[in-house]
Amino acid sequence: MANTATKTSPTFNSPIPGNLAEECAKASRILEQFIIKDEVENGFDTIIPVSVIKQAKGLAIFTVVKAGFLWSGRAGSGVVVAKWSAPSCIATGGVGFGAQIGADITDFVLILNSDEAVRAFSQGGNLTLGGNLSVSVGPIGAGGEASIAGDIRDKKVAPIFSYTKSKGLFAGMSIEGTGLLELQKANATFYGQALRADAILRGDIPPPAEAKILYDTITKAESREAY
Repeated sequence: MANTATKTSPTFNSPIPGNLAEECAKASRILEQFIIKDEVENGFDTIIPVSVIKQAKGLAIFTVVKAGFLWSGRAGSGVVVAKWSAPSCIATGGVGFGAQIGADITDFVLILNSDEAVRAFSQGGNLTLGGNLSVSVGPIGAGGEASIAGDIRDKKVAPIFSYTKSKGLFAGMSIEGTGLLELQKANATFYGQALRADAILRGDIPPPAEAKILYDTITKAESREAY
């Protein structure tokens, strides 16, 4: 039997920045893909373990479009939340070179495992992933539970875990070298005042009602059966 949620949800998420309510709804749909056991597109191997979500210090969730011929460009949008603050809007971008042709749209969930990772998203400006702040492919499914059972502070766990799902002609997309930028104007428009990401992510303002759809999905991710 076909998955009803899959039928009614968009075939892809837009990489074009929307308002914060739209971005939170998009982030909820993206995270949902990684926590449903019977998700049909990529199957069980893409499930984020419950313990990964529970131990997270924050999440960055966004969609990126990549296209190119010999060289490639990528751009996208999404949100970042500290555990579990009001959300801050982010945009992504990057350029690559090499023998490549095609296009794809990729949904990302970045698990921020450390306070350092959250601070990196709080500084504003352009954060480039894969430099001093290392990113690794996150553990998946039930088999990933034991590998993250230790304390995140023991330095054996990467500051950021990356989970991705792609649609298109590229064979996936590496997060390395991707730039993430705080969308100050989008945040100011939504919150009705000029707010920097550090103020939002440290909890200076209450979580907005428009973000409830995302918080509900996070709660579902934390409270589901550990499959």
